[in-house]
Amino acid sequence: MKIFFLTIALIFSGIVCFAQTNLISYEDMKYLLHNNLLHADTFLMAKGYTLKSKNDKTKNREYTLAIPGGTAVNIHLRADGKKLFMEIETNELSQYNLINNSIAQYINKAGSVGDVQTYTIKDLCNIYITVSDTVPYSPGRKDYDMQIVADKNVTAYN
Repeated sequence: MKIFFLTIALIFSGIVCFAQTNLISYEDMKYLLHNNLLHADTFLMAKGYTLKSKNDKTKNREYTLAIPGGTAVNIHLRADGKKLFMEIETNELSQYNLINNSIAQYINKAGSVGDVQTYTIKDLCNIYITVSDTVPYSPGRKDYDMQIVADKNVTAYN
């Protein structure tokens, strides 16, 4: 009986860990902010995202990841010279928690201005997170909008 429960626990933990491989963490943000849009295309496609729109003239990219259960993660990337700007829009609580947990050890300053949570991440970026209710209202879901602005010394190489 112990072996059965141990097997179930291992399978469940494997599924949970595998499910987070598609989500964006601190290390993924760091990679995306330090590399150009072509590297972002390859990286996000390998993580399972699909390219929703691409505009080479304005240097914008939009990626989407549909997650079972009706949730999704949308990532917008914009290049302005050698600097990249990111926006992550999601209604997946795991994505929000992964960002918060993975940046926890790198936070220089955290604050809140109105309903916007602000984080200054050491030598990388500023993150602005807004949490709002979903439309139509669902008590178990929230919309998370994360604006990631690279520090002035962080530029995309290659």
